[in-house]
Amino acid sequence: MLLPKPIAEGVRDGRITLAFRRWEAPRVKIGSTQLTAAGIVGFDAVDEIVDLATLSDTDALAAGLPDAETLRKRLAPGAPARSGPRSSKGGDRVYRVRMRYLGEDPRLTLREQVPDGADLAELTAAVAKLDAGKKTGPWTRPILEWIAANPGVVSKELAALLDRDLLPMKADIRKLKALGLTISLEVGYRLSPRGAAYLASLG
Repeated sequence: MLLPKPIAEGVRDGRITLAFRRWEAPRVKIGSTQLTAAGIVGFDAVDEIVDLATLSDTDALAAGLPDAETLRKRLAPGAPARSGPRSSKGGDRVYRVRMRYLGEDPRLTLREQVPDGADLAELTAAVAKLDAGKKTGPWTRPILEWIAANPGVVSKELAALLDRDLLPMKADIRKLKALGLTISLEVGYRLSPRGAAYLASLG
């Protein structure tokens, strides 16, 4: 379940505790978690709403909307998807998802950790696994070197340089981010302290 950044920030701040979605069946499991732009969100309950008329202003406010009427319009069949609670054309049933904030993105701490010893060995093995998984061959070092030399430069330039499609390349960079090596900026990327140290270890 996609949580737009403003909604995720609302969950982090405690202002938002509910999300409403139109699905055929629940797409989140009770007790599961999701890494969002604002940190880790946990899902505590998923209930089907049979009658939209039962939705209250309290429900709407907890979902980041001004009133129940607005919420019902968002959830009406065929309503256009918007940021915030989405109607989605994906199903005929409406579900209420109860959420809570669990903690910061663990990558924020990880990217500040300069690897050495066993940590560096584990990181090197993890990056090698990423390289091995690409049929076209090793790709991590060229991307890391480009980001190091071009912080904040639009990623389209990197895609053109590597002759790669933009979206798959950005997905690869997210894999490096998951290892704490890169930091996403408003435009482009930069290496984290961890990423810079790893790149330096390659010689």
